[in-house]
Amino acid sequence: QKAAQNLKPVVPIKFRISSRTDTGVHALCNSAHLDIQRAPGKPAFSEKQLVYSLNYHLKPEPIRILNAYRVTNSFHARFSALSRTYIYRLLMGCTHYSEIPVFERDLCWAPAGGYLNVPAMQDAAQFLLGTHDFSTFRSLNSETPFQSPVRTILQADIRPSSGFLSQHYEHRGLEFWELKFRGRSFLYRQVRRMVGALVAVGQGKLTPHHIKELLEIKDSRAFPSNAMAPPSGLFLKSVEY
Repeated sequence: QKAAQNLKPVVPIKFRISSRTDTGVHALCNSAHLDIQRAPGKPAFSEKQLVYSLNYHLKPEPIRILNAYRVTNSFHARFSALSRTYIYRLLMGCTHYSEIPVFERDLCWAPAGGYLNVPAMQDAAQFLLGTHDFSTFRSLNSETPFQSPVRTILQADIRPSSGFLSQHYEHRGLEFWELKFRGRSFLYRQVRRMVGALVAVGQGKLTPHHIKELLEIKDSRAFPSNAMAPPSGLFLKSVEY
């Protein structure tokens, strides 16, 4: 928003972002919309000019504008979204946090106990698909009384992945896995709670059927204590329109 103000608009610019994330969560790609009104006689910015100009003013920040598109007045970055896709990166094979590659620190989660039972986690993830009351899988905040706990999960996959420079430490026996969730919208900390519950299944602390039971309880207090996944492994991958 500050970078856009440097473009000297006639009216102060307000960014409307598609979604917010917890502190410590990353975004591979997010989207926002803004209106820019230039002084009389000045032509509208082209999409290319806008990308270049905003990135020039964002130089010191860990954020870059990838693309800009002209949209209709009715478009809204948050409410026009058809779905959002999140990725959660897990690292298996670490017996101690010091074994996490230094370039992966704060970019993944290495759950205690080394390897996880991935087939059991994949079975458990199937219970999350579809439309459910996700009350058990949300953290409470000031918005809770005003939000419906019903959400629809369109995709819940667990697949092997690659780590940054992992070809250089293959001999260490570390495995990266990605959990992908896609849905129109998510509740407060819902993805981190779903990941934490699936990891508990992988550790043998829960069975796949426990996920179904947690959904049916519909009570955030029923969620296992200390099971929520940390923010470091979570990435907003994309917002679909």
